[in-house]
Amino acid sequence: MLTSVEGTYRNGRIELKEPPGNIQSGTPVIVTFMGSSDIDLGLHGISPAQAEELRAALATFSDWNEVEMDVYNDYDAARANR
Repeated sequence: MLTSVEGTYRNGRIELKEPPGNIQSGTPVIVTFMGSSDIDLGLHGISPAQAEELRAALATFSDWNEVEMDVYNDYDAARANR
């Protein structure tokens, strides 16, 4: 089983953004260092005011990361079995 968790490398340690669920201490891991996730919105024609509007509009989607929302991953299959 593979589990992905976002984190940051700082001072020789990996700081996880959130704890992984159901992972035992001592479980082997592979760490992949990614490039910066910073995006220059100005290069894409998005002003700071527009960026703030987008952030506000998309903030409601954070609920999709909650465990309770996993049911929607297979919504069509679950509905077909009703």
